[in-house]
Amino acid sequence: MALQESGEMYLETIYVLSQDHTNVRAVDIGEELGYSRPSVSRAMHVLKDEGLVKTDEYGFVVLTEAGRVLAKRIYERHTVLTEAFRYIGVDEKIASEDACRVEHYISDETFDAIKAFMATKKKKK
Repeated sequence: MALQESGEMYLETIYVLSQDHTNVRAVDIGEELGYSRPSVSRAMHVLKDEGLVKTDEYGFVVLTEAGRVLAKRIYERHTVLTEAFRYIGVDEKIASEDACRVEHYISDETFDAIKAFMATKKKKK
């Protein structure tokens, strides 16, 4: 399954929101991303069809196991890349924004190398 960047953004947002809130609503996702209700609704249908999210009996959005695995991977990329950009002197806001763009396109090989590099830097502290 090759999810588009926007789908990955939705998954990451659901994952992050679910870390801070017991229940995630479609309106919360839209507010976080700055998207309209119809856009969020369409995206939720796509993600449901892909088996990545479901809604519970109260209408709350829940990641499936497959969705959670993918969302955690995307979020890890974001956090590691942000940390790497900060390490080389990029402003925090810009580092996070750039990481958000790069996380969707970077190869596994390059990401793994950056992750390993950053792990060695943490050990030296």
